[in-house]
Amino acid sequence: MAKKIVNKKQSKPKTNNNKFENQINDLKKELKEEEDKYLRLFAEFENYKKRTTKERIDLYKTAGQDVISSLLPVLDDFTRAIKESKKMKNSGDFVGLELIFNKFNDILKTNGLLDLDVNKGDSFDADLHEAISQIKSEKKDSGKIIDIIEKGYKMGDKIIRFPKVVVGQ
Repeated sequence: MAKKIVNKKQSKPKTNNNKFENQINDLKKELKEEEDKYLRLFAEFENYKKRTTKERIDLYKTAGQDVISSLLPVLDDFTRAIKESKKMKNSGDFVGLELIFNKFNDILKTNGLLDLDVNKGDSFDADLHEAISQIKSEKKDSGKIIDIIEKGYKMGDKIIRFPKVVVGQ
């Protein structure tokens, strides 16, 4: 009879052990889920920091873009004035104008403005040029730039004004 009592006592702890094991397994599963949530949240936060840093850098790069874009017509006027002043007899009177133009141009370049290098005879590329007219030309000039009406500019990798060109047909 003593054996039966021992067996009953042993079976009760097994039941308690099973309960504890189930609780431990449940807690381990819950811990794993919480760790997973934590890792996902941490990764999401890191991505957020990277994204906002990139946006801040992009904003800084293009912050002056609107101002510089609005100054491009003034730059064009300066260029035309310098060109015309060199044709005049008293072009020495316009040396001051040329100095101001050079200073203005240097300031724009310091702030990231770059000329787009376009020459007559280059092949027309719709991604880089804006065709404002097509004229009949010799076969060798077909699809080539015949004349440059307005210079193009870029800031960094972004074109802020496409060069306006006449294309041979």
